[in-house]
Amino acid sequence: MDRDLGRRALAEFLGTGFLVAGVVGSGIAAQRLSPHDVGLELFENTAATAAVLVAIILAVGPVSGAHLNPVITLVDRVFGGVSTRTSAVYVGAQLAGGTVGAVTANTMFGVAAVSLSTHHRVTGPHLLAEAVATFGLVLVVFGVTRSGRTSVAPFAVGAYIAAAYWFTSSTSFANPAVTFARMLSNTFAGIAPTSVPGFVGLELVGGAVGAACVAVLYPDVRARARQVVVRSEEAA
Repeated sequence: MDRDLGRRALAEFLGTGFLVAGVVGSGIAAQRLSPHDVGLELFENTAATAAVLVAIILAVGPVSGAHLNPVITLVDRVFGGVSTRTSAVYVGAQLAGGTVGAVTANTMFGVAAVSLSTHHRVTGPHLLAEAVATFGLVLVVFGVTRSGRTSVAPFAVGAYIAAAYWFTSSTSFANPAVTFARMLSNTFAGIAPTSVPGFVGLELVGGAVGAACVAVLYPDVRARARQVVVRSEEAA
């Protein structure tokens, strides 16, 4: 079990690292390739983020489920899909992977490996947007998987994030690990450290509301998931 959990943690670490590298790196590239055109920069950042997200979920999903997001892991824990121990390991791996991804992206583009962002994002509309974005992400992830369409989950999640970049005023961080990591890059995708607590707090709120809606929409799946986890832990 320890070896298997380590393998899954590595998948979460690598997956979140590549996700953040995609977000931060494409943001830097967009700024350099399309200066003074914020709309085009955001479009380029969106396209790269959605593409890398689909690819990474396809690559590591069979290993860890490709949570890549503490909110998704916590909701899965509430639903009984993972144990408390597994969820703690996943969240640690996601935070570490995101940090490495941001540092790597900065370094690849020749900027300081760590440069705290000065991009202040906290306003009432931005915080509401983060709650809405995370609520929608939880609904998409668990709605697709609980309806038995796991094979299309990577594309559904990628499509949702691409759309949420544009229909939310916050550009849909929707992920505490990614939010924390983006604090470390004073570039297009960065977020000031003082904005991080507000964003993370509303992401957790949005995730909780999303989990409640999923529980109502798919009431019978939760009990079955808990039974599977209990049996697997007893077998270990």
